[in-house]
Amino acid sequence: MSGAFDSMLPERGPFIWLNRLRARLDTLSAPETTLTWQPAPRWPGNFDRGKLLCEGRFQLRDRVVDIPGASIWDLPQEDPEIRNALHGFVWLDDLAAVADGPARRRARDWTHDWVSRYGRGPDRSPEETGRRLMHLLPHAGPILGLSDAAHSRALLRALGQQARFLARRWSSAPPGRPRFTALAGLIRAALSLSAAGDHLGAALAAIGAHCDEVIDDAGGLPTRNPEDLLEVFILLTMTAATLTEAGQDPGAALQDGIARIAPTLRALRHADGALARFHGGDCGGEGVLDRALADARIRPTARPGLAMGYARLAAGRTTVIVDAAQPPAPAMSENAHASTLAFELTSGRRPVIVNWGAGHLFGADWHRAGRATPSHSTLAIEGYSSSRLGPVRRRGAPALLIERPGTVVARQEAGLGGHSLTVWHDGYSGTHGLTHVRQLLMARDGRSLGGEDTLAAFSDPEREVFERMRARMPNGWLPFTIRFHLHPDVAARRDPKGAAVALTLKSGETWIFRHDGAAKLALEPGVYLDPRQTEPRATKQVVLSADAMDYASVIKWSLAKTPGSLRPPRDLDRDDHLGD
Repeated sequence: MSGAFDSMLPERGPFIWLNRLRARLDTLSAPETTLTWQPAPRWPGNFDRGKLLCEGRFQLRDRVVDIPGASIWDLPQEDPEIRNALHGFVWLDDLAAVADGPARRRARDWTHDWVSRYGRGPDRSPEETGRRLMHLLPHAGPILGLSDAAHSRALLRALGQQARFLARRWSSAPPGRPRFTALAGLIRAALSLSAAGDHLGAALAAIGAHCDEVIDDAGGLPTRNPEDLLEVFILLTMTAATLTEAGQDPGAALQDGIARIAPTLRALRHADGALARFHGGDCGGEGVLDRALADARIRPTARPGLAMGYARLAAGRTTVIVDAAQPPAPAMSENAHASTLAFELTSGRRPVIVNWGAGHLFGADWHRAGRATPSHSTLAIEGYSSSRLGPVRRRGAPALLIERPGTVVARQEAGLGGHSLTVWHDGYSGTHGLTHVRQLLMARDGRSLGGEDTLAAFSDPEREVFERMRARMPNGWLPFTIRFHLHPDVAARRDPKGAAVALTLKSGETWIFRHDGAAKLALEPGVYLDPRQTEPRATKQVVLSADAMDYASVIKWSLAKTPGSLRPPRDLDRDDHLGD
């Protein structure tokens, strides 16, 4: 699968220029089009953001800025995040959530202002165009109803030109989420615009073929990004629903793709309803995953083994999700992390153990730092990651993984003692002659998690590498750490003797972290990269430090709820009764 996927990757530079040329040529044509059908809005807007827009203020994550002029397009667009938010037209859904006269007039005026300023602009990509059409077309009817004849003709002309551009250039979008976005927008345009109707058959065939190409038999994507998978799932389910609403058959390939993804997403879902945060993905927004799964109306099924390379342990109110497979192949690794064997733990509605998360929204330095092994809840040899990043290829382009573990093996078992996982990787074999083995055992009631991390040189060649590396160290020791990054909402207190750390959740629940004394325990400052915030959040991390001095180093640790947490706590901020 990965080889076929890699062969579809275009060279981005030439494709960008061809997209711009195609967009410019399309603006020279004037396809006569009418709005023949309007799809129902399927993205719920945010009322609070919509009210701010009506007041002349724009919210991006936790930051609110004043719109400097009468139009949202007067906002500075040097920041790519702001530009993408504006040109994707998601703000139309927020204004629709307000649904009063001023909100409708702003939706009309700002849409016409976009046509005037950018409708003939060449800087267009298939993904951005597809996203814009998906959000604009459901609101096109009301906007046209409030518009005069000249503005209506200009808007319909612009919509027809964008549909024509997508019909010619969707294949230049990178495989996966970007290409699905382009095709979903084209399908919605073909259903809605008279001039685009002829493209429906080809677009349906293309989206079905792309499902077969990039969604593997186990319902995963080559990027191994859980949030990517969720966004693709939402695009496919909304496209299928829109086709059904319009009286069209979605086709077997599209429906099969949805059916393959659904059980994988359920396996990547924590007890709080959020996605596991790995390989550039975030938790997906509160309630988004549950709503997407409910909208798909696919009966839950259990799928044995790993889900897109992740192992899931779940019991009682506790879930643990572990990265138990190779990182994505180099060609798909722009957002991949050196997170092999890292885990996250959620108790009820509260995340406890986390990873830093994706740092691309916070700048290039945070992006690169967040991809390193020490930014994850796993073991790291000092100065090294389990996968290595290459140099920055060009300005603004993230580095790719140039080295990754050659072997990652996972074994799961369930018995009277609980749910166990043994997983190992050889990412340090070439550099240090060492294999990292992680064993986890979750109690049947989910109230405790035992762990054992081992660094070992198993073969004679590995021991030779280990000895050579030791000889290069001043004292002959190879320092390593095991990190447990805490969610910012977790209050941590270290035992004065250094034997334990108490982790108290906002729900009132308390977990105790202990270790076997073979390592030094510390409670250190940490970082949590939350995409809803404009700055990284401060938090804490539990750190076990030790030195590899022999062919095998073993560290044991445990997490367990205190006896006072025998009864489920009442969480006043969030619903605590969501099942696994």
